[in-house]
Amino acid sequence: MGLCDNRTVIITGAAGGLGRAYALGFAAEGANVVVNDIGTSLGGEGRDTSAADAVVAEIIAAGGQAIANYEDITDWDAAKRIVDAAVAAFGDLHVVVNNAGIVRDRMFVSATTDEWDATMHVHLRGHFCLSRHAVDYWRAKQKAGGAPDARIINTSSGAGLQGSIAQAAYSTAKGGIAALTLVQAAELGRYGITANALAPSARTRMTEQAFADKMATQGATFDAMDPANVAPTVVWLGSSASADVTGCVFELEGGKIMLEQGWREGPFIDAGARWNPADVGAAVERLLAERVPPRKVWGTA
Repeated sequence: MGLCDNRTVIITGAAGGLGRAYALGFAAEGANVVVNDIGTSLGGEGRDTSAADAVVAEIIAAGGQAIANYEDITDWDAAKRIVDAAVAAFGDLHVVVNNAGIVRDRMFVSATTDEWDATMHVHLRGHFCLSRHAVDYWRAKQKAGGAPDARIINTSSGAGLQGSIAQAAYSTAKGGIAALTLVQAAELGRYGITANALAPSARTRMTEQAFADKMATQGATFDAMDPANVAPTVVWLGSSASADVTGCVFELEGGKIMLEQGWREGPFIDAGARWNPADVGAAVERLLAERVPPRKVWGTA
């Protein structure tokens, strides 16, 4: 028996890197897998369906169940067709893993509106469209007397949680996804849907360029940056066993599972009256001295 026997999962960006590792991991635990990928470049250009087909062939050769899907997650109608394809092929849908993304690295002073809009479009609109159609399916199922045991698994990033030099658009989009996850968890629990997010660190075509030295762990006793290390936690989050876990952001790297604590109220001073602007500086200086130091923005000393 597998942890995800008879569960159907849609994984976006599943033709390579982390998405491929998730697809293989879910299939190994008995899930039916929809391998969604339009096969773009790292920057979001071009189309190639062969990589998604290859992942499906690999799953089927190992005795699993999978179909390829080449729909665009940022297209509202196409996103519905992804959900429909999953249900048509396997009879139900249980999990959506929003993994697909692009990056347009650029210092903020050189960023363009086209790069900004493209990054937001894929990450934020892509997460929205597919999840929204999946939620429609699960809500209809509940209204018809069913009991959804459903999962939304989103992809944030360390860049979204603490910022990253030369990645203003990417960091903003990934921070937005973390906030979206909190809202989804708060609103959708009544329908039998959980929502959690990942901030994975692994060797992918995206990270190999930005963090080449850190990602080069292939020769170590434990290849900590192998994307397959992240997959087990994702598979567990997609299983029935995770029904009580929602609204969480997990940082995953190598053998480490870390639960993010998010924004919390810190030190404060209450004057009990309106502040004089001239007095604010001293108050802020005291608060800064009392706070827990934040993590540094990626790429800073």
